[in-house]
Amino acid sequence: MKNEIQKLTLFFDGRCPLCQAEIIFLSKRNQQNLLSFVDINSDQFEPDQLGVSCEQALAAMYGQFEDGTLMQGAPVFAQAYRRANLPRMAWFLSIKPLQPLFRLGYGLFARNRYAISKLFGPLALKWVQRKM
Repeated sequence: MKNEIQKLTLFFDGRCPLCQAEIIFLSKRNQQNLLSFVDINSDQFEPDQLGVSCEQALAAMYGQFEDGTLMQGAPVFAQAYRRANLPRMAWFLSIKPLQPLFRLGYGLFARNRYAISKLFGPLALKWVQRKM
């Protein structure tokens, strides 16, 4: 797979409305079928096979390339946006000096995802379902 972009599987929290909105957004931009999605609350999520527990997946964003390589954190989003043909977002999320800030921000979101989603999730879901 040297010259090809590998497919990336994203592991997401299907109980989180903001997470659902992000997955819907990426799904609708997945014209090249370079992304797949697994809800960590479903039977499709196999923590033993992946080597990542549900608790770990709730604390950090995880993705896995089709060759089995596992990654976590903001680089997962950068790779996902690249595959969704959003190069500026991919570039922004790849900026090395910003990685600690992204890690901190996602950590805060992850710990408070349900409270944040309660506020913004319904609006985000309506937006992606209508606009996309």
